[in-house]
Amino acid sequence: MIQHPDDNDIFNLLNQDAASLERAFNIIVKKYGKQLYWQIRRITKNHDQTNDILQNVFVKVWLNLEGFKQESTLYSWMYRIARNETITFLEKEKRNSSVDLDDSIIEIIAGHASLDTHTSEEISELLLKAIDLLPEKQAQVFQLKYFEDLKYSEISKKIGTSEGALKANYFHAVKKIQEYILSQLNH
Repeated sequence: MIQHPDDNDIFNLLNQDAASLERAFNIIVKKYGKQLYWQIRRITKNHDQTNDILQNVFVKVWLNLEGFKQESTLYSWMYRIARNETITFLEKEKRNSSVDLDDSIIEIIAGHASLDTHTSEEISELLLKAIDLLPEKQAQVFQLKYFEDLKYSEISKKIGTSEGALKANYFHAVKKIQEYILSQLNH
């Protein structure tokens, strides 16, 4: 077994026999399971739901692993699957999830007259809707930077994008989120 497998090691296993495909999948679960769990958990705020969603994510990864085209990093591909599964799950559950707001999000909308008339859950919903409206790359960078508090260098390694592009994506994401929330507060 490979000591500290990277994506290239996993890709090499994908192109071999069925046993190698299963080994690749096991490596993926071990290497990325915790990150995906916390990505989902941040949105659902519920351990049981997170486990259900994560199980769905890994089923989809398993079913589509052989056809993975390697046009993005493995984590980026699984991140998209996890994000989509989370949104789908929450829509099916017809429940509103909330995000803990910290000072930086409050700063985005600070000073707005109608801020006091909205609950933190309503503002959290606005934040989640704003993130859902972002282009995929901006949403991914925003979530990794804002929720996981990763450095741009760490995000760059994770998703294979230059730090300059990541900074631009994050800047545009924050601006779009701010504009969306403010536009909704003005209604």
